[in-house]
Amino acid sequence: MTFLTEEELDALLSAPARSTWTGRRDHALHRLAAQTGLRASELIALHCADIHLGSGAHVSCMGKGRKQRITPITSNMAAVLRVWLAERAGQPADPLFPTQTGKMLSRDALERRLAKYVDIAAKGCPSLGRKRVTLHILRHTAAMRLLRAGVDTSVIALWLGHEQIETTHIYLHADLELKERTLAKTTPANTAPGRYRPPDKLLAFLEAL
Repeated sequence: MTFLTEEELDALLSAPARSTWTGRRDHALHRLAAQTGLRASELIALHCADIHLGSGAHVSCMGKGRKQRITPITSNMAAVLRVWLAERAGQPADPLFPTQTGKMLSRDALERRLAKYVDIAAKGCPSLGRKRVTLHILRHTAAMRLLRAGVDTSVIALWLGHEQIETTHIYLHADLELKERTLAKTTPANTAPGRYRPPDKLLAFLEAL
């Protein structure tokens, strides 16, 4: 399962030129996708009235199976959306992230623009160029960020609108694989097993922790 690291996500979110209207729109859209884990279809279908920025800021969407879902957003995300909504200046029933002519974005347009920003971001973050990044990968990224922040899988399942909690277990396996690869890097290659005797300075340091 593919997901973005924090470095890769930062590079991607920095790629849209925020000196342009479309750049500001795309930055807000991709940031919302990575924070909430909304599906591409859910992002496209959002209306201005679906964003609630008062106490308990959240986004409301019609999810899979036509089920209403509410997802909280951070204060930073709320600030970005507040600025975007002011610039967007749309009516409650208007698309939150429209085309320049005010129409709803298509799924293909959404993926094309994301691919463009991945190419831009990969120049400064080469690992992005080795991944096939789609809107669904941003959904994976949101789930992995929640998991690594200590959020229970049952909560993540509700957050993402999964019908079955078992669907969320894929993120547990991905997190375990990542930790195993990290652990493997701490073992020097071609090292014969044996008893390690730490030096006295290291022992004193560890005891003082």
